[in-house]
Parts: sequence; structure tokens; C-alpha cells
Amino acid sequence: MKRDQWSSNFGFLMAAAGSAVGLGNLWKFPYIAGMNGGGVFLIIYLLLLILLGAPILLTEMAIGRSSRLNAIDACKAIAPKWGFVGGMGVIGAFFILCYYSVIGGWVLKYFFKYIVSSEIKEPEQYFESFTSSVAEPIAWHVIFAAIVVFIVIRGISGGIEKVSKIFLPLLAAFIVLIAVNGMLLPGSFEGVKFILKPDFSHIKSAGDFFGIVLSAMGQVFFSLSLGMGTLITYGSYLSKDSNLMTNSLYIPLFDLIIALAACFAVMPAVFAFGLEPSAGSGLIFKTLPHVFANMKFGRILAVIFFLLVLFAAITSAISLLEVIASYLIDRMNWHRITASVVPAAAFTAIGCLASLSFGKLSHIKIFGSSIFDFLSEFPDKILMPIGGFFLCILAGYIWGMPNFEKEVTSGGKYTFHFKRLTGFLIKIFAPLMIVIIFFASFI
Repeated sequence: MKRDQWSSNFGFLMAAAGSAVGLGNLWKFPYIAGMNGGGVFLIIYLLLLILLGAPILLTEMAIGRSSRLNAIDACKAIAPKWGFVGGMGVIGAFFILCYYSVIGGWVLKYFFKYIVSSEIKEPEQYFESFTSSVAEPIAWHVIFAAIVVFIVIRGISGGIEKVSKIFLPLLAAFIVLIAVNGMLLPGSFEGVKFILKPDFSHIKSAGDFFGIVLSAMGQVFFSLSLGMGTLITYGSYLSKDSNLMTNSLYIPLFDLIIALAACFAVMPAVFAFGLEPSAGSGLIFKTLPHVFANMKFGRILAVIFFLLVLFAAITSAISLLEVIASYLIDRMNWHRITASVVPAAAFTAIGCLASLSFGKLSHIKIFGSSIFDFLSEFPDKILMPIGGFFLCILAGYIWGMPNFEKEVTSGGKYTFHFKRLTGFLIKIFAPLMIVIIFFASFI
């Protein structure tokens, strides 16, 4: 079976950035920052993005392009017994899809709500009432999953790339516009201070500090789609003409810009309307309706905003489903339709339970967390960091830096900038930091 390929490096960049710039930035980053001290979290996140995110991203792309295989078989191509590294990514992608599709359904709901209504009154109560109901959030969740399946069935260049190239640039421009309007609200400067000014007063123990660091590391892995096989899979569709080193810098930079813009869109509004910055997973749904209600042409802007957030969610979700579908196509020789529909049916079913955990199933706990919270915390705080650790070991010690360098430079075509530093980060710093942060947070 002929393997699909990106039609251009720009198409790959938009798809990879779309995988990174999804709900991890627009939905998760503002509330995770809010729950972890604002500016303190931002500083730690920036450091980990540079020292962990970019090197591991480069590693995944190199392994994927070198093997031109799915995540599991790409790792097996380097060392036959190391397929479990890619396997953890495939499992992590499935876990994430189970709850990610639920949030995608929320975005769909708000998009259509603003089409038929000029504003949402009492946004906090509206969100709580909607998410705790039974049928409606599940229906939107199923519709979102169906959209994702349809795009993945269309393939790489015909589906994923086309969607990403159009809507990612639009999203970037529009989120900046919302951020500017949010910062013009009376009292919004406190939100800007909260984002930029580090406040260490609430860190009262080493456990508090490592808890924030773990959250920042989990957000780096989640927002860049690391440790879940996405960049290995996407890298496997790249041609040798692509400059991996440049791509590994562009993608985190684009991710950071959108994450910061999302914070400036949400946090100033949180403070302007006297809301709680640590409000959790419903933060943008409780906050931005206030912003739109106080903006000229607010309803139109709300429709456009949630449409673009929807496409950000879709570009991330299709990258996750592609990780699973790619394995089923390569290894099981399934047709792309079957390889897309079967796992989608499974994550949709589990996603229904995640949705119900806000209402009917709120009493069910998994290790002390709701079904939704468990599905969101287990991949980014456990599976992805552990997968990232073994990926560094696989690339740095088993594959070896000479092979790694050969792939990064496309056989000498491109310059490998910061070669020694990258080698140090992949072989020593990244795995050591993951181990320290991971265990310290639990101790």
C-alpha cells in the first residue's frame, strides 16, 4: 500500500502546529496557569518548552521520517523490543480522545448557541447546567467525533493537511484580536499582572513547587503532542527535503504564541468580571461569554471565535486518531475507513462516560478522580512523560547520535545547529528531568 505524504512542508507545519495548537492552548493552558500561580507557571513552562519540548519534538520527527512507519513499528525499526515506546503513545492518544471529543462537543454547542442567540446569560450557571445534563452533551460529543472520523478517512494531503492550512492562520489572527479586546476591559490589567508577574507566596513546600513543575511538564507534552506518537506518525509522512531542525523550532514557537494569546484573551476577562482564575476545565466557557457580551458585534465575534476553536480542536483530534489509524493500516493492513471508524467508536463510547461524570456518574471515582479528570490526567502526567523518557533513551543511546544527526540533517543537506547541546538535552538532561519531576511530585 502506497504511503501518503504531505504535499508541502508548510502543510506539515500547519498540521503539526494544529496538533499542538488545539484545546491544549485555548482550553487547557489558561486554566492550568490559573490553578498554578499564573506567572510562576509561565516561567517554568517556558523553560521546559525549550529544554524538553523542542528536543523531544525533534527526536520524534526524526524517528518517524527515518522509518516511514507508524509509532510502534518506527520504534521497533530501531530496536525490535522497543515497540512499547510507540505503544504508549498509541494508548495515550486513545485516552486523550476519550475526553477530548467531549470538550470538542462543548465547543460545537457554544458555536451553534451563538448562531441562534445573541448572548449567554449567566455563563457560569449555563455551563454547569449544560455539562451536568445527560443527552445534549453526549449528542454534541458524538457529532464532533463523526467530524474527526470523516477528515481522517480522507487521508493526509486530502483531509488533514487541507483543513490545517486554512484554519490555523485564521485561528492565530483571531485569538490575538480577542486578546486585545479582553485587555481593554475595565479592571483587566489585574489579569495581565496575574499572567506576567510571578507570585511565589502560595508555594509553601517543595511538594507545591514540584506539583507546579509537573503540571507545566504535562502541559508541554500535551500541547506539543509529545509522547503520544503524533509527531512520529506525522514525521513518517515527511520527505527528506524538509528541514527538521527548523520545524522543531517553528512548532513550539507557534504553540507558545497561541498559548500566551489565549491567556491574554481569558485571564483579563476573568479579573474584569470577578471570576475565579482557578475555575478549572470550564474556564473559557464561563469567561468569554462575558467578553462577547461587552463587545461591539460580540455575537458575530463569538460565532467566529468558537468556529475557529472548533477547528483547533478538530486539528488536534485528527492527529490523535491518525496515530491509531496509521498503526492499524500499517500493521493490521486495515482499510483507512475501518482503521478510523473502529477506534472512533471505542473512544466515543468511553467519552459518553466521561461526559456523564459531570452529572449522573459524578459519584464514580478512579483513584480519587472523576472519569473525566482521570482520562485527562493519566496521559499527560504519566503516560506521555514516561513515553518521552524512553524515547530519549531509544534515540540517544540505542539509535545513537550519529544516526540521529544523519536524519536531522537529511544526510548532510542541512546544518545541525546546537548539535552538542541537543545531544546533551536528549541523552542526559531530558530523561533526568523527567525522572526527577515525575517522582518528586509524588513524594
